[in-house]
Amino acid sequence: MNISVVISTYNRADSLARTLASLRPLDPEIIVIDNESSDATSEVAKRYHAKVFKRPNNLMLNVNKNFGFSKATGDWILCLDDDEELTPELAREIKDAIKTDRVAGFWIPRKNIIFGKWMKYGIWWPDRQLRLFRRGEGKYAEKHVHEYVEVAGMTETLTSAYTHHNYDSISQYLNKMQNIYTENELKKYEAAGYRVSWRDAVRFPVSDFLKLYFAQSGYKDGLHGLVLAMLQAFYSFVIFVKLWEKEKFREIDIYPDHAMGEFAHSGKEISYWITTTKIREATNPLAKWWYTIIRKVLNTP
Repeated sequence: MNISVVISTYNRADSLARTLASLRPLDPEIIVIDNESSDATSEVAKRYHAKVFKRPNNLMLNVNKNFGFSKATGDWILCLDDDEELTPELAREIKDAIKTDRVAGFWIPRKNIIFGKWMKYGIWWPDRQLRLFRRGEGKYAEKHVHEYVEVAGMTETLTSAYTHHNYDSISQYLNKMQNIYTENELKKYEAAGYRVSWRDAVRFPVSDFLKLYFAQSGYKDGLHGLVLAMLQAFYSFVIFVKLWEKEKFREIDIYPDHAMGEFAHSGKEISYWITTTKIREATNPLAKWWYTIIRKVLNTP
């Protein structure tokens, strides 16, 4: 069984070279969709004997990835981004996996490297992605940026992970999250006919912070986990203000006692998750019992 690797890229010559070099153990057919890059992206791809197709920039959706799938000739397709890297262990596992006739696709764990650290908690690990599938049996729905390949048939999960060099700097994070991904989120809210409430200005960021930092154990990643949870909260706040902007900054009256009530509600949520985390982390049964009592008292009306 042979394999094709499909990569859609834009102005990422340096990282693309790293991605393509990691493919050597697979010896695949390489399909690169160049989204009208102005750097040496195409030249780098050709250096690794890739078949290069230039298409209008459409990074907001997965149109060009689906186009790349249509150009692949391998029995199986592996879809990668230009900032992802195969490991030798995963390459060996893929070679064995594609011998099967039981399934149509495989989920693969993804190691997210953010600000120089492998993030092991929160939404960042194991972050399984459906990236390996039989040719002709998988494609993207082309509805939003972060979507999974839809496969017609059964799937399984591989053990080895590939590496995602996600964010190298704060500037890169802010550019992607605030200028690209928020626009995609806006479309989903608009399609649902959502109208903002002033409470969303508090609830959006608080909810995302609590989910990422406490509920999904982001605190275990140290300062990296705290910073990412706060950046995610800011990202959610930006979504709120952009939704409000879409409504032409509609005037909404807020009375001081209402605002204080909303902040008090958020404070109770924060107290709940702090004590819940203490219960989760406590090794002494007596301590678990004590924190459970405290949580009940704090959350009793």
